[in-house]
This record gives sequence, structure tokens and C-alpha cells, in this order.
Amino acid sequence: MRALLALLLLPLRAPMLLVLLMVSGYLGLHWADVAPQLLAQASTPLQEQLAGPWFWPLQSLQALIVVVFCAMPDVLLRELSELMAASKALTLVVTLLIVIAGGLYLLHLAVLSEVLVLASAVLLARLDLIRLRIMPAPWLASLALSSWVLLGIVVGRQLQHRLGGYLA
Repeated sequence: MRALLALLLLPLRAPMLLVLLMVSGYLGLHWADVAPQLLAQASTPLQEQLAGPWFWPLQSLQALIVVVFCAMPDVLLRELSELMAASKALTLVVTLLIVIAGGLYLLHLAVLSEVLVLASAVLLARLDLIRLRIMPAPWLASLALSSWVLLGIVVGRQLQHRLGGYLA
């Protein structure tokens, strides 16, 4: 019972968790507002498909990738370094993938800013948890922060639908 109470009071002890929840809620609000506009502007069947049923899974996947990368950077970077050290061909492939992905995000600066804000909020939440000496295993931290971010996105999306677009 005491552990459950400590877990429920954790957002009050680590206020950056509340900031992370608000940032992800804002992203949910923003994406709920942008999704119909993207669908209306779609000119090809692929754009209609990406703006329609695939919009929310892709946005959520993007948020999850950011959270996983920020929740366990040491594990991922160590694995990436070992992969790149294996051969020159893998080094070239990984470098090209990173450059292409970075270039695609730079082409759409609004998406890049969303990713940077979410990454900053996740890193601040991790720093706040470390300040409290709460350092779970990397996979557990990744799972917990991903759940927290997805909860905020769902709350923001539901808030946008309940208010009927009055926040836009």
C-alpha cells in the first residue's frame, strides 16, 4: 500500500513528469487539430492514407522512438557503436540512414520542433527522477515513460474531441 502511494505521489515529487505529461498532452491536442487539415489537403491516395488511418499510429510511433532513444541512450549508442565497428559497409549504411532521417526532419521544421520539445521534456523528466535517486533498468524506464507520454497524448486528443476544436 505504501509503495502504491509513493508511486501515485511521484509526479508531485518529480514535477518534470507533470511537464512531460503536459507536453505530450499538447502534442495530442495539436495532432488532433492537424489531422483533419492534412486529410483535406491530401492530393494523392498515399497522402490520404497517411493522413487518415495511419496518422495516429505513425505519430505515436514517432513519439515512442523519441522516448526510447531518450530513456536509454547509453544502451542504444553502445549497440550502435558496436554495429558500426563491425564493418565499413554497416558504418556507411547507418550513417546514411541517420543523415536521411535527419534531412527529412529538417525538411519539415514543425515536425523537428515537436521531436526536440518532446525529447527535451523526456530528458528533463529523467533528470528529475535521477535527482530523486530513482534509476530503474533502462527498459523499465523506457516502458514507464512511453506509457506516460502515450497517456498524455490520449488525454490531449480526447480533450480536443470533447471541446470540439475550440482550442484551435
